[in-house]
Amino acid sequence: MLRGIVLGLLSFLLVLLIGTPLVIYAVISGNTDPLYRTGIYCAAWVTRLGGIRVQVRGREKIPAGQAVVFMANHQSNADAPALFPCLPPVLVLVKQEIFTIPVFGRAMRQRGFIPVDRAHRERAIQAVDEASESLRAGHSFVIFPEGTRSPDGRLQRLKKGGFIMALKAQALIVPVSISGGRKIMEKGDWAIHSGAMQVSFHDPISTVGRSLDDGIIDEVRSAILEGLEEDERPLEEEGAGGA
Repeated sequence: MLRGIVLGLLSFLLVLLIGTPLVIYAVISGNTDPLYRTGIYCAAWVTRLGGIRVQVRGREKIPAGQAVVFMANHQSNADAPALFPCLPPVLVLVKQEIFTIPVFGRAMRQRGFIPVDRAHRERAIQAVDEASESLRAGHSFVIFPEGTRSPDGRLQRLKKGGFIMALKAQALIVPVSISGGRKIMEKGDWAIHSGAMQVSFHDPISTVGRSLDDGIIDEVRSAILEGLEEDERPLEEEGAGGA
């Protein structure tokens, strides 16, 4: 637990001491690239400092020169720091509460991250529409379609919001498997354990001419499952595999 507390404090200091001047610079200049690059560097630095080794597979499957939606499973608070340094520049749909964090929230707004009010359906729909427009403008997104971290590390059902966003924009979906996150940091626990995580990118899935009713959610889910260990799969998947 001590390591988690120390890393938490260091992260807060980094945001306060480095993030504040970069946010001010971004507001004055309109250029958020230094802010974004610094955030990615800090994520990678905190990951290494925590003793986390990130193995990446399939990076060559990321389409070049076009906006895509990366859809990843979500086990742990370690997922984002492990994943983001592996990605090209992306935007994120983030729960609205995160935007209340001083400096950090302002930085996300300046970059173009989109707040989601999950307690109000109409506002959530509006956020999806805004993200679709941003996709059409050429900005890639990363989302965790389970909607929240898995309580036991096993893949949960995927929610429709991210798929609606991708379908409206006719954007490619790149499924991503993140394995090992729960062993690093369990949900609700401050303790961080050193170890290995694996990030696997899968073949892009086209949304052109597709709909929610033609199995696209199951297709993405099946791809994500390919990169997960047995104890990260839903129990029904284990049962089916055993048969």
